[in-house]
This record gives sequence, structure tokens and C-alpha cells, in this order.
Amino acid sequence: MKLNCDLGESFGSWTKGLDSAVMPYLDMANIACGFHASDPLTMAKTVQLATQHNVTIGAHPGYQDLVGFGRRSIAYSQDELIALIQYQIGALQAICQSQDNKVHYVKPHGALYNDMMKDMVIFTCVCQAISAVDKQLSLVVQAVPDASQLSAIANQYNITLLFEAFADRNYLDNGLLVPRNGHADSHQAVLENEEQVIKRCQHLLTNKTLLSTSGKALPLKVDTLCVHGDNPAAVALVKKLKHLITTQP
Repeated sequence: MKLNCDLGESFGSWTKGLDSAVMPYLDMANIACGFHASDPLTMAKTVQLATQHNVTIGAHPGYQDLVGFGRRSIAYSQDELIALIQYQIGALQAICQSQDNKVHYVKPHGALYNDMMKDMVIFTCVCQAISAVDKQLSLVVQAVPDASQLSAIANQYNITLLFEAFADRNYLDNGLLVPRNGHADSHQAVLENEEQVIKRCQHLLTNKTLLSTSGKALPLKVDTLCVHGDNPAAVALVKKLKHLITTQP
């Protein structure tokens, strides 16, 4: 199982995340492409950092929403959404090419990620956008108990899916994430206790399941685990998760 992390989300003089501290422990870097966060120089520096540590690079496109950090759903026509995703992938591709590297996969950000998991029209647009740019690009999606519909659509566009779980997020009984707001369980959407996160990940590695907030066991096929590195405690947790994964029989 590989560790992935959202990176390159600083913007101008505003800094977010401890990218340099967390990068050495990652396998995959989801680099923001300028619409929900980042800017050309931040993208270039993040690509350079990932290259230095031999971390696989992925595009992290989002809705055009710097003010809301891409966490607000925006209604686009299908053509607009496809072009929006392609624009962001292309920007990162150019920067990668300038540094003798390349984009290997795409992981949508924030509201776009959540929307594609709930709306198959949006998911189809994401697949269509990626396929038209480069069919060799994989698409990171949330691991759910039944991914047959996602797989069927992705296969239509010859897109390989990578299924991810979230180390520090709680799950609903349907296998989706507990929303950060607007839900009865939103207060426990994010797990803050390090010991609890480690225990959940150990359970996932051993039993191939995660427990929902109600205690339901969710069987999940997981290729990659999403972690965060936006504070010193998070970086320390990533180190422990890396050790856990690499020492797992």
C-alpha cells in the first residue's frame, strides 16, 4: 500500500503545509494545479521536491475556487468541467516536462472529488477529460465496498483506477466519507487522535476493512492511503504510518 498526500497548496506569500518535511516519507504527491490552490512557482518547486525524493507525481485538479480552497461545489456544464480538468493537468504536465519528469495519475481535489463519487455524470466527465489527455494516467478514487459502477465507466475510457482510503477520516455506512459540515456526524469527520488513526490503519492492513461511525465493517480494496502533512503532528503521524506499512508482513 502506498502513501499519497496533497501538496503544493501554498499560494504566493501564503504557505500551507510542511511539504519538505513530509515528502521523504511519501510514495505519491498530489500536486495542486492552481485552481483551488498553488501558483506556477509553487508547482515548479513542488515538482522539484518530488523529483528529488523519487516520489510519483499526480495532478490534483479542483474547482476554480481559490477563496473556498476548492471545498465548495460549483455547477459547470460537462464541456466546462472537462476543459477545466484538462487545463490543470496540462499545466502540471508542462512543468514536469521542464524538469524531465511527468504526471502519472490524477486525483481530483475537495468538492470535485466528493462530487464525482456521488454523481456519475461528473465521474464520467473526469474520466473523459483524462482519457483525452493521456490514457496512461490513472485516476485515484475513493475505495468503496462496491466499485463496480466506477470501474465500468472507467473501462469505457480505458482509465485505470487506483483506490484510496483516508487515514484520518471517518466513514458513513455507505462507504463514503463523513462530510466536514452539514451532517449529524460532521463533528467527527476528521480523526484527531494519533493512536486511533494508527489503530484504524493497522485494522485496514490486517483485515482489509474499515469501520464506519456506527461500527459497520466496510470491505475495501485499497491501493493507496491518503495522509496529510500540514502540521508537525501530521508529519510525525506520516512517519509512523510509513513504518507500519513497510513492516507489515
